[in-house]
Amino acid sequence: MAGYVLAIDQGTTSTRAIVFDDGFRIAGVGQQEFTQHFPRSGWVEHDPEDIWRTVVATVRTALSAASLSAGDIAAIGITNQRETTVIWDRATGEPIHNAIVWQDRRTADICRQLREDGAEEMVTAKTGLVVDPYFSGTKIAWILDEVTGARARAEAGNLAFGTIDTFLLWRLTGGRVHATDATNAARTLLFDIEANDWDEELLKLLRVPRALLPEVRDCAAEFGMTDPALFGTAIPILGMAGDQHAATLGNACFRPGMTKSTYGTGCFAVLNTGRARCHSKNRLLSTIAYRLDGQTTYALEGSIFVAGAAVQWLRDGLKLMERAEQSGPMAAKASETEDVYLVPAFVGLGAPWWDAEARGAIYGLTRNTGPNEFARAALESVCFQTADLLGAMGRDWQGDGDRVLRVDGGMVASDWTMQRLADILNAPVDRPVVLETTALGAAWLAGHKGGVWPGQDGFAASWHLERRFEPAMSAVERGRKLTGWADAVRRTRTS
Repeated sequence: MAGYVLAIDQGTTSTRAIVFDDGFRIAGVGQQEFTQHFPRSGWVEHDPEDIWRTVVATVRTALSAASLSAGDIAAIGITNQRETTVIWDRATGEPIHNAIVWQDRRTADICRQLREDGAEEMVTAKTGLVVDPYFSGTKIAWILDEVTGARARAEAGNLAFGTIDTFLLWRLTGGRVHATDATNAARTLLFDIEANDWDEELLKLLRVPRALLPEVRDCAAEFGMTDPALFGTAIPILGMAGDQHAATLGNACFRPGMTKSTYGTGCFAVLNTGRARCHSKNRLLSTIAYRLDGQTTYALEGSIFVAGAAVQWLRDGLKLMERAEQSGPMAAKASETEDVYLVPAFVGLGAPWWDAEARGAIYGLTRNTGPNEFARAALESVCFQTADLLGAMGRDWQGDGDRVLRVDGGMVASDWTMQRLADILNAPVDRPVVLETTALGAAWLAGHKGGVWPGQDGFAASWHLERRFEPAMSAVERGRKLTGWADAVRRTRTS
């Protein structure tokens, strides 16, 4: 069988389908953006039907771009924006409410009450997560409470819950498979990551009927076949992982101590901790990195809610640029005498602060501040937040580590941003040849399971460096900037 593998990469602002050949090279791509809905301050929604339409369209586009048919594809791997929550009718397949996106903060009051009731210690012990609106559990409860009749229908087994991977799998298989993988299950607040199962105590706490939940499988597993009517012939779906876990695999971070950071809408740093779960003392997440052949590999993760979204805000909200790619050249032209700090807490602050009530703020504005300074502040905010995460990881992780940070995602194409990241971290930053590592990780899961791609060692050998960025900033300048950032975060936090 040909070694072509298709990855469906369903992200927060766009959907991509990418065909990889047996040399792990991109043979064809389809991509479409879709509408973001902001019904109230702090609320973020997607129309699941928009997502589904873009998936079908981009898969067809990618196949066409590669001059292939569905019969040429050995397997499909799915990777997805995590925590985004969909509930649908099992009989019709129709969602009962818009998808509530991972960035959404509407359940902040529910989470605050859970913390005040003393539930967080138990939740963290089982899930490795903190009690925060970011995760799926409270989103599920909100939909069941707010949609008329939903709770009764859920308890009767008439509704199905899924993160985006599960919803797509249901649709791709014509409603025959209701399943997820361990990485996505681990982000729901409902899954015990050591027992590797849904937890009855957590379900009771968050008032989620077990009848709603999908079966949990390994990241590389038999997930079913696509409906032949979709693409012309049935294709096996053999891989599934949440986007940050797929990016960890795509960056070949298989050894404990290896770290990757993905820069897309948000930023997510993941440190492989091996077979042993590391309990964070610095409010990082202890999570499942991946589960293969029934063996769980754990990770520490730091989540930044706004990274590339800050540049999108400059482009679409403030109209300071026409294209996101202009941000790096603009930042390079910013005045060295201007110290402008953007704390992009548009939907709260993520790790290690976990302040759902915080909102974005800008400090250090003068009459000389202009678009270039705004661009630099937005890009530097991503570097500063990464420094916060890696600093916390260093305090938590006692094993051998690799100072080199492997990066991927749309923002890493900017040389200015990657050099500034190395400067702020005082560590090398490695940019790979293939930047689409999230899709590549999902493809590897499916290709390896399908027997057409190699195992971990062979795949790791295929990872190639495009450029290493070495730190060049003086210690004095780095310290001054980090002190200014810490002060800006302190002023912005509400707790």
